[in-house]
Amino acid sequence: MAFRTLLVIKAVVCLFFGPVLLFVPGLLFNLLGASLGAGGTFTARIYGAAVFGTMVLTWLARNAAEARARHAILLDLFVYDGIGFVVTLLSVVSGVLNPLGWGIAVVYLFFTLGSGYLLLTHPAVAGAAA
Repeated sequence: MAFRTLLVIKAVVCLFFGPVLLFVPGLLFNLLGASLGAGGTFTARIYGAAVFGTMVLTWLARNAAEARARHAILLDLFVYDGIGFVVTLLSVVSGVLNPLGWGIAVVYLFFTLGSGYLLLTHPAVAGAAA
């Protein structure tokens, strides 16, 4: 998978979930078999803002040519999506989310594997940590 392709797909997924989490988080969580109180709604909306920000980053960075910038973006997505996969997996297995939660886990796994693959096959140039 190419860097640009991964980022465009990520931006499209974020374009769907960001606004839903920002404006109607209860709808999504009801579909997933979970309920939100006031604190959960606040947290879901803050997460929606982060997802919306990720959409902006991935869309604008899709044509990034500089290797260190690509590496930093991929590492961020790898960590973010890897943690999202583990948290979602645990939520489904423990019964917090209904079986529809598996779909979200698969999406997180897809992006974790995609960014991990690109990190392994396109290493950063020397001095990238500087």
